[in-house]
Amino acid sequence: RLPLVYSVSWPHRLKLPYKPLDLAEFSTLTFKRADNEKYPCINLAYEAGRAGGTMTAVLNAANEAANEKFRDDIGLGFLDIPKLIEATMEDHKADLKTSNVSLEDILTCDEWARAQVEAKIKEIQSGAQIFA
Repeated sequence: RLPLVYSVSWPHRLKLPYKPLDLAEFSTLTFKRADNEKYPCINLAYEAGRAGGTMTAVLNAANEAANEKFRDDIGLGFLDIPKLIEATMEDHKADLKTSNVSLEDILTCDEWARAQVEAKIKEIQSGAQIFA
């Protein structure tokens, strides 16, 4: 719950009744396989990592832009976030650069992905059905 509270209250920090996590208090930690259906952004992150190059910058920028718009409370649903990220990544495949990637390439892709998310949101708000 705490990460969600941080994400929706950003950039502010709410005072919460939780004490800081002390891993030394635990004798063991058990991890389970992530539920990729429940958390679709995990698969998108793996896909971006496998594609490499500029795709990870597009994933990150689309994620940040979609989350920002969700927090702006413009009518975007929480489950629209991964759909916007996925659609933006799909649109980037034609321009994916995987070798000799420069900082300029990363910054250009970051700016493009943010604009792409904004454009897709405007399409949604105008009544277009952009998700399958």
